[in-house]
Amino acid sequence: QVQLADSGGGLVQAGGSLRLSCAASARDFSINAMGWYRQAPGKQRELVAVKASGGGTNYADSVKGRFTISRDNSNTVYLQMNSLRPEDTGVYYCYALVRNERSGHTYQYWGQGTQVTVSS
Repeated sequence: QVQLADSGGGLVQAGGSLRLSCAASARDFSINAMGWYRQAPGKQRELVAVKASGGGTNYADSVKGRFTISRDNSNTVYLQMNSLRPEDTGVYYCYALVRNERSGHTYQYWGQGTQVTVSS
């Protein structure tokens, strides 16, 4: 069973900062990668940032230099968001790619989402 609990969203003015957190509970699974996606009203869900367990990271071009993804040893991933813009507004979803240690199969899991609103 895998559960993701994401939090940290809110309302902030343009230029401000927010920090999102996501704690993963993954019994009988190993975590291959964790990260964040977002979905703005009327748009498709898009990648924001993902961090592989081996250390590699991938960022959307629109957030490079402003957002930083990190992960601690307790299966918690963070997204530090600085210099926020109105176009960063959306629901941010925690994401995990996990591997079942018995079957070897991989699965994707999502958090419930946290709203980020950036006012101009």
